[in-house]
Amino acid sequence: MEMVSIAVVGSGYVGLVASACFAEMGHSVICVDNDETKVRLLRDGGVPIHEDYLPELLNRNRANRVEFTSDLRDATQRSQAIFIAVGTPQSKTGSADLSYVDAVASEIARSIDSDYKVIVEKSTVPVYTNEWIRRVIERNGVPRELFDVASNPEFLREGTAVVDFLHPDRIVIGAESERAGKLLSSIYEPLTSGAYYRLPQSVPGCCGEKNPPPFLLTSTKAAELIKHASNAFLAMKISFINVVANVCEAVGADVEQVSRGMGMDSRIGPRFLRAGIGYGGSCFPKDVAAFRHVAEQLNIDFGLLKEVETINEEQKQRFFQKVRSALWTFRGKRIGVLGIAFKGGTDDIRESPALDIVEQLLKEGCTVSAFDPAAMERAKEIIPPGQCMRYVSDPYAAAQDADALLILTDWQEFAELDLDRLHYTLRYPIVIDGRNLYDPDEMRQREFTYLSVGRPISHPMQDAAAAYRLP
Repeated sequence: MEMVSIAVVGSGYVGLVASACFAEMGHSVICVDNDETKVRLLRDGGVPIHEDYLPELLNRNRANRVEFTSDLRDATQRSQAIFIAVGTPQSKTGSADLSYVDAVASEIARSIDSDYKVIVEKSTVPVYTNEWIRRVIERNGVPRELFDVASNPEFLREGTAVVDFLHPDRIVIGAESERAGKLLSSIYEPLTSGAYYRLPQSVPGCCGEKNPPPFLLTSTKAAELIKHASNAFLAMKISFINVVANVCEAVGADVEQVSRGMGMDSRIGPRFLRAGIGYGGSCFPKDVAAFRHVAEQLNIDFGLLKEVETINEEQKQRFFQKVRSALWTFRGKRIGVLGIAFKGGTDDIRESPALDIVEQLLKEGCTVSAFDPAAMERAKEIIPPGQCMRYVSDPYAAAQDADALLILTDWQEFAELDLDRLHYTLRYPIVIDGRNLYDPDEMRQREFTYLSVGRPISHPMQDAAAAYRLP
């Protein structure tokens, strides 16, 4: 295997995971960030984000294969490939803000001397970004023969990002030159050859020596579009099943049965067909908006994506009204909340529908006791603890004397609660489940009033019996 010297610019979810995984694959990695405090934390053994396997990989490779610095010039000159993994937040127009990418590209250009470099887009960017990076580097006087710009989109899910990186569904490389394509192919050769999976310390997952991940070499424009089109399609699946869930509620059907039946069709598949309170996070909301903006700039009507966004916003409001219907009034009510992160397995609260719902509850005059296994410290920066907002140590503390318990994030531990203890702890045994973690029949037998998404309301058995006796 050929060891490649790599610089990764940015130590967020994408950059830090990429740095750790490239080092794990046997390469020499320099992770660059302009935040000196973060660089010191990483040098000292800290891990600023919650990701399975990430601490182990960093600890294993920090001494010899991965280093952290704020000196981009030095990192560029010492590396063959420079991966740009900085943020591309959504601007006011809905387009991706590429100012960080532009600034990094300019500094890389001023650092290139006499050795050939491949500058790689790793951040999620709109089509034509590759062309703009190339122009920026040329305008800074770098001869064309000294560099290539390529695209290598990431397909990582927060919470399982390390496994997704080392056991990918596919590796996509967009390159316009054979030289760039060959270098990037060699970087991923430990995965595509299956060699990595023979290592005794390899991270377990779906790929292996006999079934390595597929490698797709495309144009740079195609690679850029693959990323945006993939995320937009997955967001569309989520919005689609959420509307189906609303239809199920209206007719008294169970959306879990409907989605299971749909997912058995190999043309559709079961993934991303889980009804809930809507998607969030750092990718889907901004990527759908950015892809729609790209289409608009090209005079292409992509109204489907606007509808996806509208459905997602409406889903949060529908859930909030479900809570209102269960409690009648909000002011003075005590609400237990399980989950603040946008999904289970991560501490990311960006665009979290759970956080939006908590903010609405507080505005309505509720007192909220919230628990999340990983995201509470980040949440405190947005909603500081106070008289009406408490962050507690476990799910049962959140439920203590609450008028209702809301499940807003799909952490596995929230699906394994002691229901007898929960019933005893709540003031009223009302559970409003935005992630469909429990079986309605079991909740009814356990004497809960249970509301979920796309399924009939389950009332306690004695309430149901009383209803049948009514004339």
